[in-house]
Amino acid sequence: MALLRILVDGYSLLHSWPTLAPGQPRHSAAAREQLIRALTQYRDAIGTSITIVFDGAGAPPGTPKTISTPEMEVLYSKAGRTADDVIERATHRLCQFGEVLVVTDDYAERDTVLSIGGMASSCSSFIQTVEITLAQRELKHRNRKERERFKRSG
Repeated sequence: MALLRILVDGYSLLHSWPTLAPGQPRHSAAAREQLIRALTQYRDAIGTSITIVFDGAGAPPGTPKTISTPEMEVLYSKAGRTADDVIERATHRLCQFGEVLVVTDDYAERDTVLSIGGMASSCSSFIQTVEITLAQRELKHRNRKERERFKRSG
C-alpha cells in the first residue's frame, strides 16, 4: 500500500524543531506559519498529503486564516478534544484506504496509532527527513538552473 497521508501533531513537531522560527514562542502564529510553510514545501516535494493538527479550542483569536486544501490541511482541535484525539480518529478512518504516518513525540500516541494500523515517526526523525528532502530539492533546482544557463551561453 502507498503512503496516503501524513498526520502531524503540530505543537509536538514545533517543540522539537528549534531551528524553525528561531526566537519565536513555540505556540505563536509566526512559528505555526513557519511550520506550515516548511511542510507545504515538503508536501510539494513528495506528493503525499499532509494534515497538521494543533491542540486548542479552534484557532487562537487573531490567527490569520490559513488556507487548507485536501493536500495540505491545517486543523485545530475543538474544545474538549486534543490533537491526539483528532489524529487517532483520522488514522482509524484512513487506514482502510492506505498507509498513514503519524508524526509525534508522544509515546502513548505512537503506540495507539500502531495498534490501530498506522505508522509512527518521532519528530526528530521526521525533521531530518524533511530537511534532507528539501535540501535535495533545492540542489536539483540549482542544478537545473545551471544547466539552462550553460545551454544558453553555449
